[in-house]
Amino acid sequence: MLLGAAPCTAMVFVWSALTKGDPAYTVVQVATNDLIILVAFVPIVKFLLGVSNVSVPWDTLILSVVLFVVIPLAGGMLTRYFVTRKKGAEYFESTFVKKFDGITTIGLLLTLVLIFAFQGQVILDNPLHIVLIAVPLILQTFLIFGIAYGACWLLKLPHRIAAPAGMIGASNFFELAVAVAVALFGTTSPAALATTVGVLTEVPVMLFLVKIANKTKGRFPA
Repeated sequence: MLLGAAPCTAMVFVWSALTKGDPAYTVVQVATNDLIILVAFVPIVKFLLGVSNVSVPWDTLILSVVLFVVIPLAGGMLTRYFVTRKKGAEYFESTFVKKFDGITTIGLLLTLVLIFAFQGQVILDNPLHIVLIAVPLILQTFLIFGIAYGACWLLKLPHRIAAPAGMIGASNFFELAVAVAVALFGTTSPAALATTVGVLTEVPVMLFLVKIANKTKGRFPA
């Protein structure tokens, strides 16, 4: 539920780059997802957990959104403004942004290491639970990607739009989901375990979807 309520943001750039997606389209999609999270994540999670009779403090949800969405978004906007103002938009797009390509991958690996460092033993102690959580998540990821990617093919959109569109729909903002689960229920809770399994399954599944998108590129208009 936490994973589903948090659409992917930062990792979209990685998946888009791996499929040679349109950078401008990707930026628009990420900005849209950020705005959705800012407005809808807290009330949606509050409502869904309330239906399950789980008491959730508003301040915890709001703090999670501020730390993982508002601060990075504001930092990115300010960075773009000052760099563009000083050296121009062309320098920002062609030189400055590319300096962080490697850092993005390192950040992903570091996030995974930290998550599994806290949840590794829980994962090893509950293999059946991992399977029961992982299978629906994997099926969901493939289904959403298939719907979005297939719709783009039917609409005859170019591959540089279709590929990131499918990736954006299928992936989730797992950092935010894990942070909220840990803050609300603790590091050893079933909720934290479920969101961690989401990370465990999403990265390899998304890489497989990247391979599918790249292999089917010829079926889309140039």
